Amino acid sequence: MSDWRGRRVLVTGHTGFKGGWLCLLLEELGAEVTGFALPPPTVPSLFESAGIGAGLTSVIGDVRDLAAVEAVVRQAAPEVVFHLAAQPLVRYSYDNPVETYATNVMGTVHVLEAVRQAGGVRAVVAVTSDKCYENREWVWPYRESDPMGGHDPYSSSKGAAELVIAAYRSSYFESGDAPKLASVRAGNVIGGGDWSVDRLIPDLVRAFEAGEAPVIRSPASVRPWQHVLEALVGYLAIADRLHAGDASFADAWNFGPADEDARPVAWIADRMAQAWGVAGDWGTFDGPIPHEAGLLKLDCAKARAALGWRPTLTLAEALESIVQWHKSVGGGASARDVTLAQIRDFLARQTTFERAAA
Repeated sequence: MSDWRGRRVLVTGHTGFKGGWLCLLLEELGAEVTGFALPPPTVPSLFESAGIGAGLTSVIGDVRDLAAVEAVVRQAAPEVVFHLAAQPLVRYSYDNPVETYATNVMGTVHVLEAVRQAGGVRAVVAVTSDKCYENREWVWPYRESDPMGGHDPYSSSKGAAELVIAAYRSSYFESGDAPKLASVRAGNVIGGGDWSVDRLIPDLVRAFEAGEAPVIRSPASVRPWQHVLEALVGYLAIADRLHAGDASFADAWNFGPADEDARPVAWIADRMAQAWGVAGDWGTFDGPIPHEAGLLKLDCAKARAALGWRPTLTLAEALESIVQWHKSVGGGASARDVTLAQIRDFLARQTTFERAAA
């Protein structure tokens, strides 16, 4: 396994769901983590329930504030930066486009500019989204070389962030001693402790816990669902190579599930109900629904070939782990202990780190 002990790491977006899992993963691996983000976006939140702030230096701030970003980069003096801070919701972006673009595009500019000005950073992994691609609603999975696009403000902001990353890489980060910069594009990440609004798994969990039948949108829509740790282990494997100075990894990377686990919304709802032990009855939202992609798959052949990365959990196993997380925590177990136990079990089952360190 890669040795992250004592490695200084800055994580933007550490108060969010994905950032929280990343911080606990890094803590488990021995890294010295500083987090920079707005306050937790939901109540409850993984950040609060799992006590994530206890294992790192937490700085509350906004990536739209360049001076604040520059200050935390100087303070943390990181070797590795993971940039996750974002406005992450498609439907929210329709109502709040200015905030979405300011956070997702200019926030990315601010992080990369702060890294450029500070010096000393060896690796930057900038997280965008599978929705950065120009979605043509076709059956073929998208490759890293496919065009950027986006029908809605969220998706197009992530495509624009990819263009920012590519421009900074070619303009500032290609000399021998400059930081190595990669972008990573994951599918729909799922896991315990996600209480976001307008997301399928959190909506299902809230309904099950309340003893109600869930209401879902677009039951036939297909997404690349995967457990959050699948993507995060890929991100760390890329960071390892960049930290070691391997410029061939300073590129764009997809991390998604196996083709057979790109499932429709209705399948997820039925399987989650089965795992929870409740009737698989659900209603369909009958109000106006802004445009969302109906079919989206990722081609991850590049990560498989270069990193030996591949999914560790089947989608059914990932859903069962979510049910186990929420039932355990709902029954009084420590959210921190449950999350760390799932991280340890996951790490024991995969070999991406060994391949990345080879």
